[in-house]
Amino acid sequence: MANYFITSESVTEGHPDKICDQVSDAILDAVLEKDPFGRVAVEVLATRGLIVVSGEISTECYVDLAEIVRSLLYEIGYTDADMGIDAETCAVISAIQGQSSDIAMGVNIGGAGDQGMMYGFATDETPELMPMPIMLAHGLVRRLAEIRKVNVVNYLHPDGKTQVTIEYNNEGKPLRVDTILISAQHHVDVSNEKIHEDIKKLVIEEVVSSDLIDDRTKILINPTGRFVIGGPQGDTGLTGRKIIVDTYGGIAHHGGGCFSGKDPTKVDRSASYMARYVAKNLVASGVCKKVEVALSYAIGVAEPTSIAVETFGTARIEDSKIVAILRKLFDFTPQGIIDKLKLRRPIYRRTACYGHFGREEQGFTWEVCDMADAIKREAGIG
Repeated sequence: MANYFITSESVTEGHPDKICDQVSDAILDAVLEKDPFGRVAVEVLATRGLIVVSGEISTECYVDLAEIVRSLLYEIGYTDADMGIDAETCAVISAIQGQSSDIAMGVNIGGAGDQGMMYGFATDETPELMPMPIMLAHGLVRRLAEIRKVNVVNYLHPDGKTQVTIEYNNEGKPLRVDTILISAQHHVDVSNEKIHEDIKKLVIEEVVSSDLIDDRTKILINPTGRFVIGGPQGDTGLTGRKIIVDTYGGIAHHGGGCFSGKDPTKVDRSASYMARYVAKNLVASGVCKKVEVALSYAIGVAEPTSIAVETFGTARIEDSKIVAILRKLFDFTPQGIIDKLKLRRPIYRRTACYGHFGREEQGFTWEVCDMADAIKREAGIG
């Protein structure tokens, strides 16, 4: 097989869709801080001068939705109406209702909050056991936000996107960076030459190892030549429209459900975290070098309807034996997942930007490799 190319993208916290993801999760955190058993499924729309909050919340506590929205916009950097939305003056409309009693019947007895398929993935090509393209794409947008917020450069605005293409050899090993694309929103008065110079030096060279860049690497910065109109002024945002950015950059399957704004009784979120936790521990154990874990659920039913693994020919034992080990070592019921990963805490706002996986930070319990030794023992490998 010849060499091949894989591309992944990421977006900044000021991207319209990511504003909505962060508002949804900030509201979830505010509820869980006061009521760990609150039920939340919040969807947000962002457009010029307006944030609309809708969905379902069932709790006895009170949270100030408008204040949450304004604080978040201020933190991101939307502090001027010329950017299309301003933390102080934007309109905030709420259309929140309670959770359906029909759904609550199944959740109250420990069942899944919905049906669906959830996937987790891990690979040994990076220290985080994540695909290299998405990790580099996230690193670039995080660095963009960093130099903007600490005022290393004074002309960047909150919106932005990155895209990274990696060339792999025929054994699936990353060889080099083929293309880096960065689109960064900027003040109208700055020149393209200045933007190109600063982003190459302050972003790309700080994030991407020089060993991965060669004379064939293509670097594209604001390729249209201008990115002044951005954020909700340039594009309407919605919760849950960046599900591939949130996960594995298109490398693995995706069940279709988004994560942000959903409390952990929703298996769209919690079972996806569990699948990643299991996948990462499998690779860390040495049982395989790459794996995709697939779970499926029925609404109101606790046990998953199926558990499957795909190890892409990298496993040291049969996939069927791996599934048997997982069934023995892990509790895949919604309550078991919540307890194991400690998901009733207000930890979700930080997950809503720069990816839910590959983040070895406090609170990201699904990234801990504390089951690798147990898997290794059950598999009987040294």
